[in-house]
Amino acid sequence: MNAVNGGEDLLRRLAPQVLAALVRHHGNFETAEDAVQEALLAAATQWPVDGMPDNPTAWLITVASRRMTDQLRSELASRQREQKVASLTLPDEPLAPAPDEERLRDEDDTLILLFLCCHPSLTPPSQIALTLRAVGGLTTAEIARAFLTPEPTMAQRLSRARARIRAAGARFEMPPRHERADRLRVVLHVLYLMFNEGYTATSGPELHRADLTAEAIRLTRIVHRALPRDGEVAGLLALMLLIDARRPARTRPDGSLVPLAEQDRSRWNRESVDEGRDLITRTLSSARLGPYQLQAAIAALHGEAARAEDTDWPQIVELYQLLADLAPNPMVTLSHAVAVAMVQGPKAGLTLLEPLDADERLSGHHRLHAVRAHLLEMAGDHEAARASYRWAARLTTSLPEQHYLHGRAARLTPDRP
Repeated sequence: MNAVNGGEDLLRRLAPQVLAALVRHHGNFETAEDAVQEALLAAATQWPVDGMPDNPTAWLITVASRRMTDQLRSELASRQREQKVASLTLPDEPLAPAPDEERLRDEDDTLILLFLCCHPSLTPPSQIALTLRAVGGLTTAEIARAFLTPEPTMAQRLSRARARIRAAGARFEMPPRHERADRLRVVLHVLYLMFNEGYTATSGPELHRADLTAEAIRLTRIVHRALPRDGEVAGLLALMLLIDARRPARTRPDGSLVPLAEQDRSRWNRESVDEGRDLITRTLSSARLGPYQLQAAIAALHGEAARAEDTDWPQIVELYQLLADLAPNPMVTLSHAVAVAMVQGPKAGLTLLEPLDADERLSGHHRLHAVRAHLLEMAGDHEAARASYRWAARLTTSLPEQHYLHGRAARLTPDRP
């Protein structure tokens, strides 16, 4: 896909549009997704040779529709249902909307597809996995890493989720009003996970996957335009903008990680910072408080500080306490511990970390040991900090994070005579 300029990003962005067109036309989610994946593979191999078509969306829809029709014909033929096979013909015109309607139609389709993937017949983990696959364009391997499960297990989960949606008779339309709030929460969580995977890739040689962060922001903007008064939708969008604004300063020319406290804040994307701050400021004054809004408010305080030492840590501690009360989570505790350490000292932060050793969700996660190492270093216990940095490096599969953690440990190694 990289052989075409921006090809991978383009195919990731077009995939949900193509899938939505096929599901609306044929009504078979499982077969439609398989056909879309075949069309994307065809594009990745043909476009670098033949050139990108004038209308990539129509090209993908046509190819995917042909693959899907062939598959349905084959299935029906095997059941000796020739009469229905004869009715399965390709449309004379592309399924893509007219150019002047395309953007609005695409946004509507994407929103409906997001809700479809979060169908109530699925378990929450399956809802998240299917949305990441069908709308976010993550591979099965990437989703498996995010869930800390083997790839074959995730492939089976995705297959079962598609089959369950088909068995439930789900239609390609917005869910009933009484279901929307619960399904919206899942949609926002999925977009949050997608953004996090892009901002700090769980594995591989690159720290960032800008295609994923951009896609998460794009999809969240779509949801925000559809639900402009929802505080948590606005809060999530503001959070993404404020965090992504740091990306230019987060790595050195060699790709190594630069922690927040050491970043050159003049390199932050001020346009994104300003947009995120304005959005969360308006939202906090008009909407019911929620976890994404609190996280965005914390990110806004970091964005307001011209230097790390100017950060309003006491206010951040208060916001983390509110967040811990509203949505207790081990990752929140980690960040809360760092904030407390900046105000009350590293020992107070280390005390907050102690219960996490017994939390199965985090006890084996590298971030717990990395945060502990940082606080131990602040406390002057270099030997314990070095051991924690090294242990954290063993647990992460991200090469930039490994290098950073090994580097921190090396700085604390006493000079040998």
